[in-house]
Amino acid sequence: MPYLKIDTNVSLSYEQKESLMAETSKLLSQLLQKPEAYVMVSLRSGATMMMGGTTDPCAYLAFKSLGLPESSTAVFSSALCKLLHAMTGIDPSRIYIEFTAPERHLWGWNNATF
Repeated sequence: MPYLKIDTNVSLSYEQKESLMAETSKLLSQLLQKPEAYVMVSLRSGATMMMGGTTDPCAYLAFKSLGLPESSTAVFSSALCKLLHAMTGIDPSRIYIEFTAPERHLWGWNNATF
């Protein structure tokens, strides 16, 4: 159910991508208190991106999860920014995160919806 899409202009090796996705998947599972088996993460590195008029390292994250607690988005933002900074060097001030909590009937899986 939880899905995180990461786009960044930082070029990462295959090993760095796998490591970042694995750590992010673990983090989201812990923050949401949901089994990691439900978490999906995608990553596009080396994207052509600009923020604030420069192409300095930056990232855009789109996070969707059923039942996402709106009162916890600041906690999620802090945790994700810290992890991204630690693993990519991207300054948190150059990371945007979009949070979405779709309705259950708008999320499909396994031939049905939730």
